[in-house]
Amino acid sequence: MITLVWPAMLLLLPLPWVFRRFAPPRSTERPALRAPFFQRWQSLASQDADSVVRVSAKIPAIALWTIWLCMLLAAARPLWVGEAIELPNSGRDLMLAVDISGSMRVEDMQVGNRMARRIDAVKQLGSDFMSRRSGDRLGLILFGSRAYLQSPLSFDIQTVQRFLLESQIGFAGQETAIGDAIGLAVKRLQERPATSRVLILLTDGQDTASTVDPLEAANLAADLGVRIYTIGIGADSLTLPGLLGSPLGARTVNPSADLDENSLIAIASSTGGQYFRARDPEELATVYRLLEKLEPLEVDKALYRPQQSLTALPLIVALALSFILVIRYLWLHRSPASGASPGGQKA
Repeated sequence: MITLVWPAMLLLLPLPWVFRRFAPPRSTERPALRAPFFQRWQSLASQDADSVVRVSAKIPAIALWTIWLCMLLAAARPLWVGEAIELPNSGRDLMLAVDISGSMRVEDMQVGNRMARRIDAVKQLGSDFMSRRSGDRLGLILFGSRAYLQSPLSFDIQTVQRFLLESQIGFAGQETAIGDAIGLAVKRLQERPATSRVLILLTDGQDTASTVDPLEAANLAADLGVRIYTIGIGADSLTLPGLLGSPLGARTVNPSADLDENSLIAIASSTGGQYFRARDPEELATVYRLLEKLEPLEVDKALYRPQQSLTALPLIVALALSFILVIRYLWLHRSPASGASPGGQKA
């Protein structure tokens, strides 16, 4: 559909005619030339020549009126407006804080008949979770010995997914700074005037490197209305092979012995969130499904109509007609060929 932003501009269309109709005539004096037998000379012209002259005289007037109309159309700002598109309007701010310390390389996540690293399971399932949050503003924090904002809050979910999938263990150090990650998330979330601020924190250890106590950071988050959901990653038991990979000398250990569940539970409960335990990829997927129920997408929709300006089209037509009139004028008033007599013969 094409619409005009300022259609009132078209009311100026008869302005040139009004000006010519009511403006006083020019008071110019031209030299008079008495031509005897003028009536006889005039009758020598054929009717066809007279009609050609009349048509030729109308061409500039039609072109000038068309140029004036195109200028008014451009001033009226024509717009092409597309069909209405529904956009989700949730206004939710959701930050994901992922532990990439050295312990996340432990292979204790059972995937079929093989064992996968903790970070690989977090990447894959976290990316799937993000893809279902269309309409939310998502952000990503990666933390180890220090916490880094990898992606600010954004509707560009694909970019946030790529940052998560490209993250590598050890980029932020080998230790774990849970308190710093919470503090950084709170700082970023409080800048957004959202009605719901959520932090999902995934870790497999305990705080060993923060400059801010995790519980103090959680209390600050609670004061600012930030809800924190904590997820403990890692299996409860892992069988290590014995001599030369044989059962001889094999032993069972707890790879999650360093997981500080009490602190994670306290962080979540103080902010109105929950703590979840993910011992394998299936449990982690279940946790994400529970989070989708606890923090559902809002269903309010906003309508958006794509628009494209068409102002350039009438301006191009007006410019082209102007060039044509100039070329026509120069052609009709060109100088006669030098060296030729009126009879067309060389002197």
